[in-house]
Amino acid sequence: MRKVRARMIGILVLMVVGIFALTLRLGYVQVLKGTALLERAYELWTRDIPVDGQRGNIYDRNGKLIVGNKLAPTVVIIPKQVKEKERAIKFLAEVLERNEEDIRKHFEKNVSVEIIKPAGRHLSLEVAKKIAKEKLDGVYIASDTVRYYPYGNLLSHTIGITGIDNQGITGLEYIYDAYLKGSSGANKIFTDAHGNKFLFQYGHYVAPNRGLDLYLTIDLDIQIVLERVLDNAMERYQPDEIWAIVMHPKTSEILAIASRPNFDLVNYQDYPQELYNRNLPIWKSYEPGSVFKVITFAAGINEKVFSPTETFYDPGYWIVDGTRINDWRAGGHGHQTFFEVLQNSCNPGLMEIVFRLGKDKFFEYLEKFGFGEKTGVDLLGESTGIVFEKDKINNVELATSSFGQGNTITAIQLVNAINAACNDGTLNQPYILKGFGIPNTQTLIFQNETKTIRTGIVTPETSAIVREALERVATLGTARGGHVEGYRVGGKTGTAQVPEGGVYLSDKYIISYLGMAPMNDPQITIYMAMFNPKNTIQYGGIVVAPLVREIMAESLTILKIPKQPGGIEFQPRWVLDKFTYKVENYIGQKVASIPLHPYYKFKIVGNGDTVIAQAPNPGEKIVENGFVILYTN
Repeated sequence: MRKVRARMIGILVLMVVGIFALTLRLGYVQVLKGTALLERAYELWTRDIPVDGQRGNIYDRNGKLIVGNKLAPTVVIIPKQVKEKERAIKFLAEVLERNEEDIRKHFEKNVSVEIIKPAGRHLSLEVAKKIAKEKLDGVYIASDTVRYYPYGNLLSHTIGITGIDNQGITGLEYIYDAYLKGSSGANKIFTDAHGNKFLFQYGHYVAPNRGLDLYLTIDLDIQIVLERVLDNAMERYQPDEIWAIVMHPKTSEILAIASRPNFDLVNYQDYPQELYNRNLPIWKSYEPGSVFKVITFAAGINEKVFSPTETFYDPGYWIVDGTRINDWRAGGHGHQTFFEVLQNSCNPGLMEIVFRLGKDKFFEYLEKFGFGEKTGVDLLGESTGIVFEKDKINNVELATSSFGQGNTITAIQLVNAINAACNDGTLNQPYILKGFGIPNTQTLIFQNETKTIRTGIVTPETSAIVREALERVATLGTARGGHVEGYRVGGKTGTAQVPEGGVYLSDKYIISYLGMAPMNDPQITIYMAMFNPKNTIQYGGIVVAPLVREIMAESLTILKIPKQPGGIEFQPRWVLDKFTYKVENYIGQKVASIPLHPYYKFKIVGNGDTVIAQAPNPGEKIVENGFVILYTN
C-alpha cells in the first residue's frame, strides 16, 4: 500500500508540476509575447487598400498656387476575394478600355493586394463611380491624386513632370521630390487566410501625410505676362526657338522663366523627350552677339583703359593680323565717344577696348563674371558654355570675342554677369527656391537666401558708368525699342550669326535684347533671345526689344515700381521705333461687331460669339502690330 501511495503522490506531484509549467508557459505567451503574436496575427489578417499621400503644392513668391492636386482614383483588387473573376475581368477591360488579357494578368498574381496599373491608375471620377457602382467582390477604389495645373502649361520646363506613381521625373518635381512627396496611408481591412472578410472585425484608417509645399521666387503675374508675349511672338515670327528669363539684378532671384516650343505637362508622353528635358535659358549654349559688349565695356572701364567720354574713330572695319573685321554699319560710325561706342554697338570700338585690356586681363574678367562655369542655379540641365582656351587663342579670335562672337554662353550666365556689372561688382548665385512650407498653412519652415559667389569684380564707380551707358543705349542708341515711357530703362541689343559646319550661316541669326530698370536703382532684368524668326528683319532692336518693352512695362506696374524722374531724355527714331497702344475693352462685345484696329491684331479663342475675357486686359498697352487674344463662350 505504501508503494502504491508513494507512486500516486509522485504522479500527483508530476501533474502539479506539469500544470504549473503549462500555466507558466501560457502566462509567458499571453503576457509577455501576446502583444507581439497578436500584431503578427493582425499582419496576416490585414489587407491594405492604399490611400495616396499627396505631393506638396507649388506656390509663387506671393503664395499664389501654381501646381496643386486633384482627385484621380485607382483600381485595387484583392485576388482571393474575387468571386466572379471572369465577370470582373470583362467589366474592367471594357470600362478601362483595355483587352481582357491585360486585365487578367493582374487577377492571376499570387499577391494579397494588386494595383491595376497603369490602366487603373488616375481614373476620372466618372469611371471610378462606374466601377464602384458595379459592386464587384474583391475590387476596390483607392484614393489617389494627380497634379493639377490651374494655368495649363505655364512654367512647363521648369516645373517638370511626375510619373504614374506621382514621383518627380524632371524639373523642380525631380529636384525637390524628397520634400514634395508625401507618405501613403491605408484603409486596413481584415481577412482570413482565404481572403474573406471577417464578419465582426472592422478595419481602420491610417491617414496619409502630404509632402511639404514648395514656394518659388517666381512672380506668377510676371510669369503670365512673359508666357503671353512668347505665345504672341511664336505666332507672329514663327522662330525655331525663343527663350526668356526675368531676374532681380541685386539678389539673382528668378522672377519668371520660359521658352518655346513648350509641352503639355499632363500629356508629356506625346512630345519628344529632348523637348521637356531642355530648359533653354539654362541649357542652350550659344554665341551671344552684341549683348556681350556690356561685359567688355565694364572690364575696360574698371581697368581704366579708356574714358567713356574719350573719342574713338570708327572707319567701318578693323584690321587684325591681316584679317579685316567689319562693323555692322557699312562706312562705320566715324568719330564718337566710348559711351557712343556701346550706344551704337560699334564693333571696332569694342576691339580697341579688348586690345587695350590685353588677353590676360580680358580672360581674367571672363572668369570673374562666371563664364565657362555653371552659375549653380537650382534647376536641372545647366550648361557651362564654352570659352576659348587663353593660351590657344589668336588675335582675331580675341577681337571677335570682344563683341560676343566665338565664346558660347547660356542666357542665365549672361544675365547674371550683367547684373553683377550693374550691382557694384557682386556676382550672386541665381535661384528659384524661396522655401518650404507646412501644408495648408502658408508657413515657411525654411527660407532660402541669396548666396554671393564673389564680390569686387568691378567697383561701384564702374557700375554707375555701366548703368549710365545702358540707359544711353535704350534712349539714344540701338536699344530704343525697349524704352518704357516714364522709366529710366537700360538695354542692349544683340544679333549673332549662327555657326554650322565651321562657317557662319548667312540667313539664320540669334537675335536678343536685355533690358534693366530703373537704372538709378535696378529692380528687374529681362532677357529674351529668338532663333531664326521668319518674315522679318533679323535685328534684336527691331524684333525683340519691343517684346521685352511689353514685359517690362507690365512688370514695373506689377512690382509697384514708381516712375523715375530725371534720366536721359528719350530720342525716338520715327521710322524704326515701334510704339505701344492701350488695349480697348472688348469683354461683352459680339465678335462679329468688333472692328479692325489700326495698330494691333486679334486672335479669337473658342467658338462662341461673345467675348468673355481678353489678354492683355483693357487699358494695358500692347506693342504695335501685336496680338490681342479674345476668349469667347
